[in-house]
Amino acid sequence: MSDERIRDLVKEKYGQAALRVIGDGASCCGTASARGSCDPVTSNLYGQEQTADLPTEAVAASLGCGNPTALAELSAGETVLDLGSGGGIDVLLSAKRVGPTGKAYGLDMTDEMLALARQNQQKAGVSNVEFLKGEIEAIPLPDRSVDVVISNCVINLSADKDRVLAEAFRVLKPGGRLAVSDVVVRGEVPAQIRRSVELWIGCVAGALEEGDYRGKLAKAGFEAIDVEPTRIYRTEDARAFLDREGIDAAAIAPSVDGKFMSAFVRARKPV
Repeated sequence: MSDERIRDLVKEKYGQAALRVIGDGASCCGTASARGSCDPVTSNLYGQEQTADLPTEAVAASLGCGNPTALAELSAGETVLDLGSGGGIDVLLSAKRVGPTGKAYGLDMTDEMLALARQNQQKAGVSNVEFLKGEIEAIPLPDRSVDVVISNCVINLSADKDRVLAEAFRVLKPGGRLAVSDVVVRGEVPAQIRRSVELWIGCVAGALEEGDYRGKLAKAGFEAIDVEPTRIYRTEDARAFLDREGIDAAAIAPSVDGKFMSAFVRARKPV
């Protein structure tokens, strides 16, 4: 599948998800969300204390695999950039943490998601937020302009992850941090099985193996690289989906069980 086709497919799926929320307020985590099955990938990521004062549409449109705002160490006055910001939940949470002297940018390529995010910003009454249209492979911000780059299960959707990480490195200030949630693979998985499990998780372009992820971060110039598992997916979690795909979950369990995970990926740009 070409890079352009992957990009168009992601844009189409996420645009449909946004329209579903705008149209009837339904969660993107339905029986078949834009990412695939909602449970356990996108469920129970945010605590009630975090989302209590956010618009319900921002929560409903969450399609991530983690909660980078809870794991990233954000400080008052910092500038944060969320790659693939979707309905804006992580941007709005970041804006609260950096306070009125800080700023939170959201970057998304989908018009429908941007419209939903701006609507959610207005409802939340948050002023230190700006949503930008663009692709994560070509971030429309100057060099050395942000303190922290976050992302929630979006880098794995890119067909050019090297470019994404190079762009993140470019826009970070010296000493700036990358703090993203992403789907990561540990160890080898047979290609056919991997494709089916990735469809379930929603990784259209494929998740990176942990060693490859670390290598790409180092190649981009990052240091202090760390990959921390936050949720490990078991074959049993995907049984219903795999059955529909005609795959015997029990038979493939030894090849995939515990190898797909959501992880918090940290790295720093050298000072």
